[in-house]
Amino acid sequence: MNLTDSVSTLPFVGPSFEKKLKRLEIITISDLLHHIPNRYLDFSKFTKIKDIKPDELISVFGEITSIKNQPTKSGKLMQMGTLEDDTGRINIIWFNQFYLARMLIPGTKVIISGKASWFNRKIAFFSPQYEKMDYEHESVHTGKIIGVYPQTAGLTNKWLKARIKYALDRIEIFEFLKDKHGLLDFDDAIHKIHFPRDSEEAEEAKKRLAFNEFYNLLISAKERKNKLLKKKSIKLEIDNKPVNEFIESLPFKLTSSQKKVVTEIFKELRKDTPMNRLLQGDVGSGKTVVAVIASFVTFLNGYQTILLAPTQILANQHYETYKKLFEKLTIRIALITGSSVKKELGKTDIYIGTHALINKIKEFTNVGLAIIDEQHKFGVKQIDFLKNKNPNRLTMTATPIPRTIAQTLFSDMDLSILDEIPENRPKIKTWLVPNEKREKAYEWISEQMIQHGSQCFIICPLVEESDTETLKNVRSVKKEFGSLKLKFKSLKLGLLHGKLKEKEKNQILSDFKNQKIDILVSTPVVEVGIDVPNATIMLIEGADRFGLAQLHQLRGRVGRGDKESYCLLFTENESGKAIHRLTTLTKTSSGFELAELDFKLRGAGDVLGIKQSGFGNLKIADWSDTKLIKLATEAVNNV
Repeated sequence: MNLTDSVSTLPFVGPSFEKKLKRLEIITISDLLHHIPNRYLDFSKFTKIKDIKPDELISVFGEITSIKNQPTKSGKLMQMGTLEDDTGRINIIWFNQFYLARMLIPGTKVIISGKASWFNRKIAFFSPQYEKMDYEHESVHTGKIIGVYPQTAGLTNKWLKARIKYALDRIEIFEFLKDKHGLLDFDDAIHKIHFPRDSEEAEEAKKRLAFNEFYNLLISAKERKNKLLKKKSIKLEIDNKPVNEFIESLPFKLTSSQKKVVTEIFKELRKDTPMNRLLQGDVGSGKTVVAVIASFVTFLNGYQTILLAPTQILANQHYETYKKLFEKLTIRIALITGSSVKKELGKTDIYIGTHALINKIKEFTNVGLAIIDEQHKFGVKQIDFLKNKNPNRLTMTATPIPRTIAQTLFSDMDLSILDEIPENRPKIKTWLVPNEKREKAYEWISEQMIQHGSQCFIICPLVEESDTETLKNVRSVKKEFGSLKLKFKSLKLGLLHGKLKEKEKNQILSDFKNQKIDILVSTPVVEVGIDVPNATIMLIEGADRFGLAQLHQLRGRVGRGDKESYCLLFTENESGKAIHRLTTLTKTSSGFELAELDFKLRGAGDVLGIKQSGFGNLKIADWSDTKLIKLATEAVNNV
């Protein structure tokens, strides 16, 4: 048996269980062995029946002396059993496990693990872990420290553990590190993460497997970078005269940060190896302008540019920006999305579009520059469509990524950062509004909009109401849309969420942009790529449910014109931690500072939204473990 073998090679893993395992991202034996417990139960303390105390986590070895199925008044089927050792007898109760009466017949030797409690004035076990025992086999599910695994419908902890044990008993795991860096052997770590003798052993095992995750990320990035350095790319000339004239013709001055990044890009474009640069820019820092300048240099050299955007809305916006900034030049720009094609006759100089661009166009004959906006929203195959043409590549993101993560996750790229906002961008006033002032806030919004003819976003975390206890007080766009229509009777409201068809979403956004809608009630789908200069108010419900970086992104949807703009935060969560986080947002305008703070407070999954998107997701390691990242970096550098 090999690590790369399919889990279907294991006993009891037919097509049905294979599908269930796939839901947990378990496809190979390696995936199964790296599916580690998220917590442990300590069943290692053995107790005689006479010494059992209530609510104590223990294990008991004894013999089943009786068991029967007994119906309850509520219609459930209860299994009543008794366990005996040389010191006494105790009752065991299970529910709706009728097969136990056939499995645990009187005389069966078992280990029972769990907590005892009172039943009919006697101590009894309720739904404990159980395991048949003989003198030839070691226990797997009871009597020791037992891992509790992430599960899915139809897969029990017991079933997963049994499959893992079967694989571990039959597989040979090879060590790949020459210098262990004081860590456990790989084989030792895999065994101990699933079957530790104590919590310290489990932690040591987890540390080694976390190291492997960072190491694999970094070694893959190093291999990509080395592969790229061996490739020959188009070497572009920078003709300073037309480039400077074009920059001077722009309707605004470049910030010193933009000038620095443009210089970095020009330096890369002059090389005969492909540029692979990540441009990370705060909201409103002017990433698109930098992309436009790079596209202009590519055009001057007689090559094509391709700009790939994750959504039709964002692709349309880039197209409008490019058309506007190149309106005095004879540069032909095409827009290719799932629902529209805008293409001039003859050779196209710049292609802008969504993934539909990859599928529809066969004319990429002379590509000098590929620009990918928000790369983490694309699949690997989608962004690799030009791998045989070796163009220069510029990846852009508005997601503020903490430096530790950026240096690890994107270590195959050169990093450029736009951390300066253009002078003409107004600062957005941000307020955390107490719930008792909600009605006054609505009155103020109405006055602002009527007086200044401006527009407003109202963001809700959910599309529809949830029955889940933790979400029952969280506002949904559908319900909020109905109640807000009654509050803002003189204004036109629009409703936007991810469940709408693409055509509907685009129409609503178009109406909002053309001022046919005054208030847009939406989920966070407007987080990236919506540019409505007349929108001056952003109201965010359930603000505590978002990361600070995401709140900053949403706030950045306003203040894009010359009018004073505002962001109002509402929350039902009045805990000290939630209020502290949101108060920080009212005082800080830097996305990078907010990302670093949220990284410390909430972890990378919440900061980047990677729990949903898979962006830089780690199954075992933690992005905050800078010491382990450093150790993995040193190991990779020594390869």
